[in-house]
Amino acid sequence: MLEKNNKMINEITELVTKVKSELANEINKSVVFVYWNIGKIIVSNESEYNNRLEYGKEVLKGLSDELTKYLGKGYSVSNLKYMRMFYKAYPNFDVISPNLSWSHYLELMIIEDKDKRNFYEKECINSNWSVRELRRQLDTSLFERLLLSDGKTNKEKVYELSTKGQELNKPSDIIKQPYVFEFLGVKENKPVLEKDLEYKLIRHIEDFLLELGKGFMFVGSQQRITLNNTDYYVDMVFYNKFLKSYVLIDLKMNKLKAENLGQMNLYLNYYEQAINSEDDGKPIGIILCAEKDKVMLEYALGGLSNNIFASTYTYYIPNKEQLISEVEKVLNNEN
Repeated sequence: MLEKNNKMINEITELVTKVKSELANEINKSVVFVYWNIGKIIVSNESEYNNRLEYGKEVLKGLSDELTKYLGKGYSVSNLKYMRMFYKAYPNFDVISPNLSWSHYLELMIIEDKDKRNFYEKECINSNWSVRELRRQLDTSLFERLLLSDGKTNKEKVYELSTKGQELNKPSDIIKQPYVFEFLGVKENKPVLEKDLEYKLIRHIEDFLLELGKGFMFVGSQQRITLNNTDYYVDMVFYNKFLKSYVLIDLKMNKLKAENLGQMNLYLNYYEQAINSEDDGKPIGIILCAEKDKVMLEYALGGLSNNIFASTYTYYIPNKEQLISEVEKVLNNEN
């Protein structure tokens, strides 16, 4: 009897959950449609008012008062301004995604750079970001970090990100510079041991997976490799389903050393020969360090056939203006 009741409870729960989800999606589509059209109505009537300041202060205030009286809450002056901004940012309703909520568009519409806005919009859809995840990626300047991940950028890369989002076609596509671990809550100037950093990342694995990017699955930490009675341990191992490759991560608290690259090369050779299946691509190694010497890195990696990358990390959200300035500097130098 208990088993029969459990079966009915599961079926009813699944049904109600499904209907609620579908209803929420329909409501969201309707809200976005209504707000876009309200923005359109406001913009189309602006030509009657020569003074935009007067329009914003008086007309929108009067409109807000009347709409609130007839329709209830949700039509404050600030909300009406956002609806107007929404229409101005997306004058063609056909390009608006039914998969994104009004809360998503509130974050997206304030991005003035169209290439950047298009990138975050594509990633919201492709990676199914929640509004919280979108805010986090905006705060940590994901767009700029991807552009600078290989030390240079170009207009073709900007166009590619804005039209397609982040595509994972080769190992270097998964690298960011720097990686941002602000979710760990590490206090400023407080030293952290490698084992403690690893422990914190595992405890915040969902946030860490979001920072790593799309397609990552956690395999395990301190993965042992035994060669000639000697044990070696890979700090963290992931698998990327898009590249079909194991991704080995080593954490270094200080400046990158040449021997760190040699050790990672050993790990990758072992995984390729002993762990990989026939369908797996070459494993990828990422060394996360506090600092890296680009010249030393160039010489140390020369001639190696394995996919080894070194990137820095920070416990704080990077200076957004500085990252934007670096991107613009490189682009201007290419003109």
